[in-house]
Amino acid sequence: MPTNVSPEYKKAEAAFRQTRDPAERLDLLREMLKTIPKHKGTEHLQADIKTRIKELTAELSGPQKGAVRTEPTHVIRAEGAAQISLIGPPNSGKSLLHSRLTGSQAETAPYPHTTQAPLPGMFMHNDVQFQLVDLPAVSADVMAPWLPNAMQPAHAALLVVDLHEAGCMEEVIIIRERLAEKRIVLTDDWSGRLPGGLIEGLPEPESPESDSDTGPGPDDEADETLFHTLLPTLLVVSKSDLGFDPDEVDVMLELIEMRYPTVGISAETGEGLESLGALLRRGLDVIRIYTKVPGKPPEMKRPFTVFRGDTVADVASMIHRGRAQDLRFAKVWGSGKFDGQQVGVDFMIDDGDILELHM
Repeated sequence: MPTNVSPEYKKAEAAFRQTRDPAERLDLLREMLKTIPKHKGTEHLQADIKTRIKELTAELSGPQKGAVRTEPTHVIRAEGAAQISLIGPPNSGKSLLHSRLTGSQAETAPYPHTTQAPLPGMFMHNDVQFQLVDLPAVSADVMAPWLPNAMQPAHAALLVVDLHEAGCMEEVIIIRERLAEKRIVLTDDWSGRLPGGLIEGLPEPESPESDSDTGPGPDDEADETLFHTLLPTLLVVSKSDLGFDPDEVDVMLELIEMRYPTVGISAETGEGLESLGALLRRGLDVIRIYTKVPGKPPEMKRPFTVFRGDTVADVASMIHRGRAQDLRFAKVWGSGKFDGQQVGVDFMIDDGDILELHM
């Protein structure tokens, strides 16, 4: 049955998909419930929205007075430019990769299921910090019950596999199916910014078509997959120093009917590690914004990181939390028509821009 949702609902839904902040998501869910058409065609989605409102309200309120928390929430608040989940089958090498990239000293051992709790760490690439969260291995017999919730704040996933292990393809299928049952979808859709099946080299990104379909259904219908977490996934083939056959990767991707962009790495030798940061930044379209105080040179050592398509107002909200509404205008060096051009709050910024905010 057509749902014929309102422009207000579509605007709130789009914002809900973009934000990872629990308080903002809660406000947007309430707006969606307020504006969604109330008829039989939306009953299931209304129930899902109400359930998610209750869950987020409980999460934000914390444990009740006098209650004793028996275990950690296992949900890591996103920091840096983006949060990336590291997942994979047992003994795939993801914990060693995490340790090599972040210096986390993650526990590694030659037996399965060494990782028992989410371990965050920061990975720096060209002034951009990615938060990598090492998660317990997934197999046919074992998946931590909290793992799907831990993946919800993520912006993307690294699926780490060892092609030298027997049954690697079957393990990838199991991981995808078990997560999909919990509404975590490891998608190969990077919106055209990363070509599927990438093996080596970093080709120039393709510009997404301006009229491309950004949703799974007609514009006037509510999206029943709203509460599915869609994570663009990069397939990371570990232990490439022991041998890496691109043809074998192609066969596996064809059999699992996915075209994950793929990169071979070796945590032991460092081979391919530099490519990961470049691929993540390109795939997620992360851009760096530098700031300056009037009359002073810009601060070029610690940029703010946002996503392409964000505006001056988005940067202002990061710098002056709670005061973004006080922004009068900004001056921009870089993507403006001329250096020091005065722009409004809705001006879309570009990588390397320098902003001078006037409150």
